[in-house]
Amino acid sequence: MPSFVPTSQETLADAERYTQARLVDVRCLDCLAQVRVKKNSEHHTSIQWTAEAMAACPQLCRTSPSDDRDKHRGCPRLAASIDAAVRTGEVPVGAEDGY
Repeated sequence: MPSFVPTSQETLADAERYTQARLVDVRCLDCLAQVRVKKNSEHHTSIQWTAEAMAACPQLCRTSPSDDRDKHRGCPRLAASIDAAVRTGEVPVGAEDGY
């Protein structure tokens, strides 16, 4: 249960912008797992995984459920798919309004 639940419209708008703004759906070109991606810079990539995407990714399925460290390393095939989406312009690079 959250300890803080925003109630003002401005706070809700900020939370929405921070967590959802500019996220683009990207499918892995290998396993077809779909994630949501945002790139604020060349070196910064935010990826939101769903349970379905994690279950579809062979790289993540190879790690043991207790080994969170390997999961944080991510999947090189998905990273290549995101790079391809950036090159084609599907995923814009650059923060807007700090997000």
